[in-house]
Amino acid sequence: MSSLNQVTSSGATIRKTLLTAKLFDRFWDRWFVHGIAAAGIAELRRELTDISHWIEGLQSQALQYQKAAAVCAESGKYEESEHMWRTAGLYYYLIQWIYPEVTEDKRYWFERCKAMFENADRLSEIPIIPVSIPVKERECCGRMRIPESPHGCVVLVSPIDSSKEELFTYESEFVHAGFATLHVDGPGQGETLLKQGLKASRANWTLFIRQVIDEAAGRFPGLPIFLFGTSSGASWAVHGSFHPKVEKAAAVSPAFEAGLVLPEYFLERMACILEDDAVLLPELERFEAGKPVMLFHGKKDTMVKDEQIYALYGKLPEGKRMIEYENEGHCCNFKLGEIRKTAAAWFMEGA
Repeated sequence: MSSLNQVTSSGATIRKTLLTAKLFDRFWDRWFVHGIAAAGIAELRRELTDISHWIEGLQSQALQYQKAAAVCAESGKYEESEHMWRTAGLYYYLIQWIYPEVTEDKRYWFERCKAMFENADRLSEIPIIPVSIPVKERECCGRMRIPESPHGCVVLVSPIDSSKEELFTYESEFVHAGFATLHVDGPGQGETLLKQGLKASRANWTLFIRQVIDEAAGRFPGLPIFLFGTSSGASWAVHGSFHPKVEKAAAVSPAFEAGLVLPEYFLERMACILEDDAVLLPELERFEAGKPVMLFHGKKDTMVKDEQIYALYGKLPEGKRMIEYENEGHCCNFKLGEIRKTAAAWFMEGA
């Protein structure tokens, strides 16, 4: 594809994404539960016809959190300031997310996001340790946090269209529950895509999951290793449960290749981060039992069918659990806080 066609294609995908964001409330569920404020988005959506509105609207809200973070820090409210810096970073992350291709604009806004997280990291009581995982002569970029006397290590596996910055609340909650966390951008995600140019494929992710589990086990000899993932990340968490060094895995709305229906704008975004003609998801339909898995499923999930989840559950080994939510859709967005607490308590059983 020529560079001109790439720009044209990217612009068309951005327009479709903006239209979806303007018209469909459910588009925003993911962002609200991760920390974007609904009030500011309501105002943004009224004027949302161009990418400049997206950038200006989100940047103005990010700046408000930056100011609040500085005020909190001056008052000695360091924990609040840390959270405000990360929330500001989330807004910059959402700005860069709109660009499906790796462009200078996308890199610029991601660097703004990273700067906010670096401000927060300097205030954290629990130090952030940079980590890199080698995959195919590239480095997958990540971070680790270790509380005092951890119960074990939770490896966080993000959905393909997310990264560690978007899911910062997952990391915080497991750390405060007493677990070390290892959170790494896999192939096609975040810094690994932007800085290393490593795209996603089933083969790349198979290597990545094995390597990140080995890294966790090497860093924490003698401690149990747990996996927690949502959507495609949940699929890879289930896949990783067969690794001999994994104790348990929790999977929220694991996606299946068969029958998967995705919006057009999302499919176009995926084409930008996948290797040519690559398949992303593991073959859960052919899954062979590994370690115990806890499944979470929303009964209103339009991407994952009930029968797929039930068939997978039937293959899981002794010790498995499943929790269903009648009124939740894909990723059980509005139950995620409860889900993380449930998973943490389950990880602790027998520890």
